[in-house]
Amino acid sequence: MSENLPTLLAGIVVAGVSAQWLAWRVGLPSILVLLGFGLIAGPVTGWIDPDEIFGSLLFPIVSISVALILYEGGLTLKVSELPEAGAVVRNLVSLGAVVTWGVTALAAHFILGLEPSLSVLLGAILVVTGPTVVAPMLRHIRPAGVVGPVLRWEGIVIDPIGALLTVLVFEVIHIGAAREATVYVVVGVVKTIVLGGGLGLAAAAVLVIALQRYWIADHLKSAVSLMLVVGTFTLSNSFQHESGLLAVTVMGFALANQKRAEIEHIVAFKENLRVLLIAGLFIVLAARLELSALTEAAGPGLLFVAVLMLVARPLSVFVSTLGSGLTFRQRIFLAWMAPRGIVAAAISSVFAMRLESQGYDGAGLLVQATFLTIIVTVAVYGLSAPLIARLLGVAESNPQGILFVGAHGWAREIASLLQREGFGVLLVDSNRENVRAARMAGLRTYSGSILEEHALDEIELSGLGRILAVTPNDWVNALATQRFARVFGSVGCFQLPPDPDRWKASGHKYLQGRSLFDGQTAYATLERKYAGGFSAKATRLSEEFDYAAFRGRYGEAATPLFVIDLDERLQIITPDKAAEPKPGETLIAFVRDE
Repeated sequence: MSENLPTLLAGIVVAGVSAQWLAWRVGLPSILVLLGFGLIAGPVTGWIDPDEIFGSLLFPIVSISVALILYEGGLTLKVSELPEAGAVVRNLVSLGAVVTWGVTALAAHFILGLEPSLSVLLGAILVVTGPTVVAPMLRHIRPAGVVGPVLRWEGIVIDPIGALLTVLVFEVIHIGAAREATVYVVVGVVKTIVLGGGLGLAAAAVLVIALQRYWIADHLKSAVSLMLVVGTFTLSNSFQHESGLLAVTVMGFALANQKRAEIEHIVAFKENLRVLLIAGLFIVLAARLELSALTEAAGPGLLFVAVLMLVARPLSVFVSTLGSGLTFRQRIFLAWMAPRGIVAAAISSVFAMRLESQGYDGAGLLVQATFLTIIVTVAVYGLSAPLIARLLGVAESNPQGILFVGAHGWAREIASLLQREGFGVLLVDSNRENVRAARMAGLRTYSGSILEEHALDEIELSGLGRILAVTPNDWVNALATQRFARVFGSVGCFQLPPDPDRWKASGHKYLQGRSLFDGQTAYATLERKYAGGFSAKATRLSEEFDYAAFRGRYGEAATPLFVIDLDERLQIITPDKAAEPKPGETLIAFVRDE
């Protein structure tokens, strides 16, 4: 065994990352492919036996990995979303969680035949949703309005709550007496909130101070952050079981919303680490399943999952959103989005191991029911949610808004004009002065690098259907369009043509997206025109003043940019789609009035 251990560990990493790559290539939710690879590596072929490989280290490895995943999730939460989404999120993770817990426990007892104590425990485990599944789904669906932030916040906040609830139920099962159990629950909740929340805030404050005062070398920032996360998680758990998950989530949230220290490099590192952790965890946990038991439980298990999806989740959402101001269609969409993910898998596996070690019969059913729930919810929600969102009008089938990469002067002017014409815009820039100027102009903005992986999850893409990379850096433009091709498709990714001199000198092909405008107007050209008095102008053409007359007035120096057609759709002018606006349509161009 010891001789094969390096090979087995390498195999887990290779299988996990390969599964994520394959899922990306074929457009499937990565969890489905990871579970498939894990089942093949474990119960099907017997190649991987996690209990034999890791032994007593399996539980702490899983726990710390989940803590790091929740910390990374906390880094994506923005307090600016709370005024609109906060009340609904609060209700979903409190009242909604209780409803989900109760319905799930009843279904587990009457459908799966679990004894009452295990039914209540399974209900607590499945209170959580799946931020690692919800975020990619939201990125693909791009729902409009508040539903996106609500689902993202719920998926992250509910995880430590569900973990705490599971711990309390587990301990109450052993205590038995009602009075002692009640006292334990109350004390446990208070200790978790005070100690977990307090330690999370303290750890974030320590890291911010250290970064502010340059006590940490650049190459050690991510390592020190990782050290604080693991230390905070362990210290909090030493005072109260599973309070560490709340501590690391609070730590991530506090860091994400402070303005005193830059944390971009830390966020980027945690994103890459999360991918590896999820890959490894799902392979390991799926490999522990018993395929025969999973198959035998499929009949009642599918009915159980159907109750969760068709009764528990809708009831939880409608109770939680009463008086919230959400439309009926938004509430329907929220009711159809509750996939389970890595946290449910990890918690069920950990507590099943604990119960089995104490001789509980039927503890393995917790894992089987949880993994069946993960498989079905991810598959059904992942495949149907985009269509449901469009049918409900929560997401547009052909969104017309524009994501601008670059918030410099002429990009702000063009975006402002498009916004006045009724099209959604969002400007992304790492230059804070450009972002500040865009906000002063009333434009939606995102401050940060478009190339950071977490930007895909943090940028609110509702109503946006295309990306225009218009920075002075040709490489940034190319990489931005390449990265967002998985969101908008290659047809919706545009970039300025590269500088001709650098193009010839480098011998590289900069273009990854479709070339903008006439294919010859590089950033420097537009910058010179803007400095020389050119501005963006919208002109409604008519029979009397058609495109020829427009050209006669403004000359060849004018640069046509967009056409708003008769159906109020925004068409981007490109070399393969030259400007041929018709009377009644609106031409947006970069012109200089004499």
